Amino acid sequence: MKWTLAFSLALFAVTGCTTQQRSPDQIRKETADATSTAAKDAKAVAQGVADGLKQKGPINVNKASTDDLKTLPGIDEAAAHRIADNRPYDTAAEMVRKHVISKTEYDRIADKVTAM
Repeated sequence: MKWTLAFSLALFAVTGCTTQQRSPDQIRKETADATSTAAKDAKAVAQGVADGLKQKGPINVNKASTDDLKTLPGIDEAAAHRIADNRPYDTAAEMVRKHVISKTEYDRIADKVTAM
C-alpha cells in the first residue's frame, strides 16, 4: 500500500508538474525510470533490515574471533588482534584503560560490544 502511494505520487510529480507536452513513449520511459529507482530503494531498505536482524546483539570482546571483531566500525586486523591478545576484560570499556584501543575507537563501538 505504501509503495503504491509513493509510486503514484512520484508518477504524478513526473507527469503533472510540467507544462511541456510529452509523448507517450517519453512518459513510459520516465515511469519505468521511477519504478526502477523505487525498486532499488526498496531492495536497499530490505537489505538493511535483513542485516540488522542478522546482528543478534553486542559482540562479546572476551569470546569473539578476530574476524568478528573486524566487523566493528573502525576495528582493523591489528586492533582486532590487540583486543584478543589482551583478554579478559571485566567491562568493554576496560579496553581503553588497558590502552588496547583509543577512546575515540571505543566510542564508535561502545554500543556494539560487551564483556559479559
